[in-house]
Amino acid sequence: MASFTYKGRNAGGGTVEGTLDGANADAIATILFGRGITPLEILEQKNEEGGGGFDLGQLFKDKIQHEDVALFTRQLNTLIKAGVPIMRALAGLQESSSNRSMKQVIGELRHSLDSGRELSVAFSDHPKIFSPFYLSMVRVGEMTGRLEDILLRLFHHMEFQQFMRNQVKAATRYPTFVIIAMAIAITVVNLMVIPAFAKVFKGFGAELPLMTRILLGFSDFMVANWPLLIGGVVAAIFAFRAWIRTERGCYDWDRLKMKIPIAGKIITKATLARFAGSFALAARSGVPVVQAMTVVAQTVDNAYIAKKVEGMRDTIERGESVLRAAIQAKVFTPVVLQMIAVGEESGMIDEMMQEVAEMYQREVEYELKTLSAQIEPILIVFLGALVLALALGIFLPLWDLGKVSMGRK
Repeated sequence: MASFTYKGRNAGGGTVEGTLDGANADAIATILFGRGITPLEILEQKNEEGGGGFDLGQLFKDKIQHEDVALFTRQLNTLIKAGVPIMRALAGLQESSSNRSMKQVIGELRHSLDSGRELSVAFSDHPKIFSPFYLSMVRVGEMTGRLEDILLRLFHHMEFQQFMRNQVKAATRYPTFVIIAMAIAITVVNLMVIPAFAKVFKGFGAELPLMTRILLGFSDFMVANWPLLIGGVVAAIFAFRAWIRTERGCYDWDRLKMKIPIAGKIITKATLARFAGSFALAARSGVPVVQAMTVVAQTVDNAYIAKKVEGMRDTIERGESVLRAAIQAKVFTPVVLQMIAVGEESGMIDEMMQEVAEMYQREVEYELKTLSAQIEPILIVFLGALVLALALGIFLPLWDLGKVSMGRK
């Protein structure tokens, strides 16, 4: 038997960690579900002797994308709705899948079901593919006998999630491109343009203006140290990527990027739209509010907002209302808070949260349409400042030289 470390959530939403011995991850998941613990991560403890190899096959293995899972969910919903037995449905999906990795996962699902396990437990063997939120929804579908309805809702929810992720990428792509283009332009000017003028200025035999001396000094520094500068940039990129992989770094970066001018508010609204949509689906499917907050926190793709959602869960556990928890989170607008209040009073919190998600979606779409118009003034000001600095630094000496030449005539 092997040893496995696990992380999970108990019925109260608390984090549980520990070590269990079992034949495989399936057995560990079964034990945890029997104890009322929803597993989030199950990892086998490797022996030091056998852990260092590199599997070349993993390099060329097909990756399972978000779209693959969404398509699988929609197809499974259609087959179950048509009355096809689930084992036969999975066999058909395995045969028709064009992704070899997905084909293998479906085969493992069939094997788990064939051994008498529930579908949600079989899904839990693949935590990197099926999220805790996905597992919770499937488990609710099994308990209520409405699996086909839950799968359809999950499919639409996954479409919405992917759309909002694409919106965030679109919001950050343009500013990133502008910054990179400006950095390249400044580099070319300092390495090629200014050195050419420096040769002309050396023949003047006169003291150069302050701006010219600053530009020449900065250009000389870049020309003399460009290998170190490139190395520094590469090292900074790797250090940044390592930093955001840490728990604290990921939290700080997710918090900081929401404060980026213009793009930050789009990221915030898209993240809150994902939260509201996930909560609406969980509430509509009959998941208790506390448990819904636990699994929804893992769907927002933002450590800072996830922490806020976990804070909302803790507030609700203490007996406060969803409205009070949302107010204390300090991330929702007054209009959204009012919608939450109406939903809680009327018992239609799921519909109100869906309205919140759609409202944020519309706002994100509008912000993206006007993104270029918002960035252009900043870009024009920055380019104007750059041109002014170059003009003062390069053309002032030439202007002075022209005046001297005219005076001699």
